[in-house]
Amino acid sequence: MRNWIGSLGYVLAAALVGCAAPEQMARRDVPFQTEGDNIKVMTFNIRYGTAKDGPDQWEHRCEMVFDLIARHGADVVGLQEALDFQVEQIHNALKGYDLVTVGRDDGKSAGEHCTVLYRRDRFRLADSGTFWFSNSPWAPGSRHWGNRIPRICTWVRLIERDTGRAMYVYNLHLDHQSQTSRFKSAELLARVVSRREPEDPVIVMGDFNMGLDNPAMLYLRRLGYPNSPVELLDSWRLLYPDKPDTRTFHGFEGGADGVKIDHILIERTTTVLDAQIDRYANEQGRYPSDHYPVSATLQLWN
Repeated sequence: MRNWIGSLGYVLAAALVGCAAPEQMARRDVPFQTEGDNIKVMTFNIRYGTAKDGPDQWEHRCEMVFDLIARHGADVVGLQEALDFQVEQIHNALKGYDLVTVGRDDGKSAGEHCTVLYRRDRFRLADSGTFWFSNSPWAPGSRHWGNRIPRICTWVRLIERDTGRAMYVYNLHLDHQSQTSRFKSAELLARVVSRREPEDPVIVMGDFNMGLDNPAMLYLRRLGYPNSPVELLDSWRLLYPDKPDTRTFHGFEGGADGVKIDHILIERTTTVLDAQIDRYANEQGRYPSDHYPVSATLQLWN
């Protein structure tokens, strides 16, 4: 598991997409504010940085992404669709975070990452790993369930420096086409989460590519599937049980009508204090990504 990225590869990638080199990049102080039993987490699909998105290409929006993450001041951030050079740029732009990240294609740097950023002054890394949603979950690049590209989950076990309290965070990106892959991925995820040792509080977040009423999500929620080994509840729905589904993928077009496919899932013992879908756009009407970031402030330890 890497905690750094090769400087030569980064410089070449940065030259291609037009963002500043590390020594030229303005570093942002992150206003961390949570303390005590509370923790703020955020999940954010940042759209892969080599996509030919015209005015929404990475070089035109990377500073917005840096600013948005800094403004939220989350203790833990899960990124999806992050390419190697994007991870490095974000890490260099934001003070106070360490990270765990691997590429889904080779378990090193190639392909999209499900990066976990965590607040360095509050947590130390106790354990981490990545598994592939396949019949060979520990084989980098593996895929077997109808997904044409590898899908992964990167996880961390973090220990609070001052108290010794620990938690698990799982950050994933499920398939956008194959329902078979999504359901089998949910089954594998549930097994992995249920077998974690020690049994610390858990947060599962990411781009699930499905709404809460999808059978794979119902399995994770243990609704209609009594044999599911986990019961994970959506933090947004717990706080806003009567709101209609709220769009999180918007394709750089904005809007609020539609299905929420980006989720932060928690156990029943966790209390949700706040939940947000950030629909920020700049003065020109441009968005940081084609997904809205989703955040939650949680009372994790009771």
